[in-house]
Amino acid sequence: MLTSTDFTGLFNERFFHNFLPIPALDNFRLGVGTPDFKLLDITDNAVVKLSDFRGKQSVIIAFTRIFTEKQYCPFCYPHIQALNDNYEQFKNRGIEILLITSTDKKQSQIIVQDLGLKMPLLSDSSCHTFRIYKTGQALGAPLPAQFVLDKDGKLLYRHLFSFLDHNASIETLLEKYN
Repeated sequence: MLTSTDFTGLFNERFFHNFLPIPALDNFRLGVGTPDFKLLDITDNAVVKLSDFRGKQSVIIAFTRIFTEKQYCPFCYPHIQALNDNYEQFKNRGIEILLITSTDKKQSQIIVQDLGLKMPLLSDSSCHTFRIYKTGQALGAPLPAQFVLDKDGKLLYRHLFSFLDHNASIETLLEKYN
C-alpha cells in the first residue's frame, strides 16, 4: 500500500531525530571504497556485512525512505517496486541489491510481506548507516540515495536525493556496470 490514513507508529523517536532538514553530502570519491556496515536482513533474518561482498560480488546500496509499514515516501515507493521487479536482472548480472530502510524490525517484516520483496531489506532503525553515508534527512526520515559498487567495493556511481531527481533509474544503475 502506498499511503494510508493510519499514522500509527509514525511519530516515534526516529521521526523526531530526523525531523530537521539536513542536506545530503557528496563525501565519497569514485574509485574508492565506501564504509563498511553490518545490518539485519529482514528477508531471511541474517546479519549482512558489506565487506563480505568485497572481492566476490558487485553491490548496489539503495537507501530508501519508508516512514512506517503503512507510510511510504511517494518518490521511493515506485523506486522500490522497480528494483524489486528487476531484481532477477541484477542478480543475473552478478549484482546484489541491498535495500536499506530506517523502519524497525517489526515494521520491516510487514513491508517485506506487503511488497513481496525478493531483495534483501536491511533494517537500520538507528539511522546510523544513513548518517555514515551522509544521505541527509528531512521531515521524520533519512533521505534516499543509491551507491553503486564494483566487486572490489569501489564506488562507481552515487545518486543523492534531490527534488529534481529523486532516485537513480533502473537503467542508470544497470549501465554503470557496462
